[in-house]
Amino acid sequence: MIRHDLQIVKQIAADAATNKSPEALRAEIRELKAKSILWQLKINCLRYCRFVHSHHNLEDAVFFPALRQTNPAIDPIVDKLEADHRNVSTLLDNVEEAADALTKDDAEAARKRVVESLDVLAEHLLAHLDYEELNAGPTIRRLQNL
Repeated sequence: MIRHDLQIVKQIAADAATNKSPEALRAEIRELKAKSILWQLKINCLRYCRFVHSHHNLEDAVFFPALRQTNPAIDPIVDKLEADHRNVSTLLDNVEEAADALTKDDAEAARKRVVESLDVLAEHLLAHLDYEELNAGPTIRRLQNL
């Protein structure tokens, strides 16, 4: 669901960059609200950023230590995941800053900054999810079965 909604958000950002009419953008957002689990949970872009921050903080504080205890051989994988979290945190901050700037100045450069920051975030976040699922998945499943 996260991957699907990220793709939709990326498309809306791309549409905004092409100066699509505000009415058309609002229609796309209404469609997203109607079908998206993120919107159904009332999570918009900035709330989603805060959600990811919280999720990663919880993983770092609680989940990763449990993974390390369950399988000490996974330490290098968890080290990378924690480094990814720090990188994604910076990227989330960039999205929030770009969105905040856009509310003050709807110029083309401001729109482009939002699009670029969302694209970079999506790329890194999806790569992080792929790495986590592939490399930590077996240990996660073992931890769930304890």
